[in-house]
Amino acid sequence: MNETHDPHRNTTRRGFLKSSTGILGGFPAFLGASSILSSDHAHAASATTPQSTKSIIGAYGRWASSLRPALPNLSFRHEKWNDPGVWRKAAQEKARELLSAPMLEKPHAVVEKSYTYDGLTVEELSWQLPYGRRTCGVLLKPEGAREPLPGILALHDHGGNKYFGTRKITRTSAETHPLQMEHQKKYYSGMAWANEAARRGHVVLVHDTFAFGSRRVHYEDVDGIPWGPLNVQGKSDADPEDATNIAAYNTWASEHENVMSKSLFCAGTTWPGVTLAEDRAALDVLSARPDVNPDKIGCGGLSGGGLRTVYLTGLDDRIKCAVCIGFMSTWDDFLLNKAYTHTWMIYSPLLPNFLEFPEILGLRVPVPVMVLNNSQDQLFTLEQMRKADSILREVYEKAGAADRYRSGYHDGHHKFDLPMQEEAFGWFAKWLA
Repeated sequence: MNETHDPHRNTTRRGFLKSSTGILGGFPAFLGASSILSSDHAHAASATTPQSTKSIIGAYGRWASSLRPALPNLSFRHEKWNDPGVWRKAAQEKARELLSAPMLEKPHAVVEKSYTYDGLTVEELSWQLPYGRRTCGVLLKPEGAREPLPGILALHDHGGNKYFGTRKITRTSAETHPLQMEHQKKYYSGMAWANEAARRGHVVLVHDTFAFGSRRVHYEDVDGIPWGPLNVQGKSDADPEDATNIAAYNTWASEHENVMSKSLFCAGTTWPGVTLAEDRAALDVLSARPDVNPDKIGCGGLSGGGLRTVYLTGLDDRIKCAVCIGFMSTWDDFLLNKAYTHTWMIYSPLLPNFLEFPEILGLRVPVPVMVLNNSQDQLFTLEQMRKADSILREVYEKAGAADRYRSGYHDGHHKFDLPMQEEAFGWFAKWLA
């Protein structure tokens, strides 16, 4: 069952608390009794009940949240911004500065293999970036298609599964890895959604992004981390397709995210900046193809793919339509409630001082944007998903483009199931036709 957005609906405090019970062990993120007292009474209450507020960083949560301006300076909702173009230029400039994405030249893609499968033409591609192993990707399009078609950059999820990348949302053979099938069953109703998007009349490119699949860190690349779960002594890159080895790798790679993110900060860049650069390189590959209409390219994805959709749509003018699935909330939701459930791929230090998280996706208003949420998504709180929804809606309404923003709420936990896929494909069909 899905629920369409009602702009007049308000989530009550009681309703939110009821809806959030039990999510990932239940970290209730709400103000304590002092929040409804006068300032003097609140001060007195805090002196006797120092833990009257709860967050994932304890009594520091509300203080930390208060450090950011209630209305960020570069928010389009601020009264000083009225022209979307003027605002976009200023906000994108600041976002690019803080993301510090590395500059990459357009890559040269090589077709490693071409064949047909299940009514689709499939090309297995690869290209070399200035760092790391070759990027592998899969391009899908309707068999026999001759005219240039709209393109979609389909962005794979995170899912705590760095061994797989492209394979999470594609299928190119009747014989697929059991863990690939398990992943698609868990999150996608058993579908390879990139294949279905291609079947609907698009040229679809899926690529392994930074630290996933062909771009993952190998044990042999890591030089002597000597302690804790990151110690690679006794680990081997041999027989990587073994299910036990994949599980062990994903556990190790999860722990390694801390090291990777800290090291990227020391390099003067950020994880979302590097991912953005690699996704833009893939967009270079897709948009340069003669079988793709470069003026009709969209992007979308679930979870980590939804996160990538936020940054890519907001900061690359070639994206003309986007669908963000299972990744929309506010900085407060991460800060107070859910940072422990999320990847380092999200965070760009200082950016929250200038833009709320949903406003990154809204940077290119009036580009058509759809956001699909799961009402019981364990990675976010429903209250903050709705707040992010209202922020995006306000941005689009202020820009005179209310019809180009749509949100939806579906029952269930974190997923991109068949009903959600139908909504997404309909959105692409509407705006990329």
